[in-house]
Amino acid sequence: MALVRLSVPGAVAAGIASCFAWAGSEIIPGRTDETRLIEALEAHSGPQPGFRRNHAKGLCLHGWFEGNGAGLRLSTAQVFEPGRVPVIGRFSLPGGRPAKADGPNAARSMALHFTLPNGEVWRTAMNDTPVFPVRDAEGFHDNLVALKHDPATGKPDPAKVAAFLEAHPESARALALIKNHPVSSGFANTTYNSLSAFRLVDAAGKVTPVRWSMVPVDAFEPQPAERPEGRNYLFDALIARLDRGPVQWRLILTIGQPGDPTNDATVAWPADRETVDAGTLTVVAVESEAAGNCRDVNFDPLMLPQGIAPSDDPLILARSAAYAVSHSRREGETKHPSAVQK
Repeated sequence: MALVRLSVPGAVAAGIASCFAWAGSEIIPGRTDETRLIEALEAHSGPQPGFRRNHAKGLCLHGWFEGNGAGLRLSTAQVFEPGRVPVIGRFSLPGGRPAKADGPNAARSMALHFTLPNGEVWRTAMNDTPVFPVRDAEGFHDNLVALKHDPATGKPDPAKVAAFLEAHPESARALALIKNHPVSSGFANTTYNSLSAFRLVDAAGKVTPVRWSMVPVDAFEPQPAERPEGRNYLFDALIARLDRGPVQWRLILTIGQPGDPTNDATVAWPADRETVDAGTLTVVAVESEAAGNCRDVNFDPLMLPQGIAPSDDPLILARSAAYAVSHSRREGETKHPSAVQK
């Protein structure tokens, strides 16, 4: 299932669930737990052993990040020091079906694993949408219930979708923003956003709320009016672009101000907030998922180095807990070849 930029009800029906890009303990005691979320995702996609329960279709990436030192005024994290650190990661599309055809309106994702010289790691998973379509794990679960297909029609019950939107007006507002957000032509010229807020801590202990984005160096081009040919056309275009040379993104830290919500990823911060360009990500190659590359990495958003801390956004804990369940299940399953071959 793919999140698409349609009308608000259409976007919900197409699947907020697929935008939950991150897969313990109970997330919300007595209410919604990570096992129920993963089982709901599995019910939507059907059995897909060995693959991620969401964002099952993807390619591994290799490259490096070169910090420029500008981020050190906000954080002691070694990743912001001048110099180069190795990065592996993953480009992916939402949904639990690894062989599903690419779609022009599917949300695109970039997940990264930075290996720092002091032995720490930083993992982050980002989407190309401007906001997240649900506020917390409970909203995500309620959405999955609303999206359950009616056996008679093969589609969600419109009355249940409408009831979800009425109960979660924040999702209706977020989906309106997602619908109107410009969509690029491919992976290489897309901006990827953390969506959740985090806290940066400097050498004096000062805490600064931020959201971060990977902003492409390649010029933005809108998606074509007609869908290109090929089931994997977005991934094929990325492979062709890398054949011409490395692809780069700038890591942009957006600084929150008093009143900017840090606990609600459905709300965008004002566009005039101060930003800091902290360095450049360079991707030099992609490859099909296999043992020893990104296939078995759990891109847990709580894998943070000193100097970067989670905010009070409930999605961060929800993502971490659900990812742990997804990772544990697929670790015990037979692995199958990637749907995208490089």
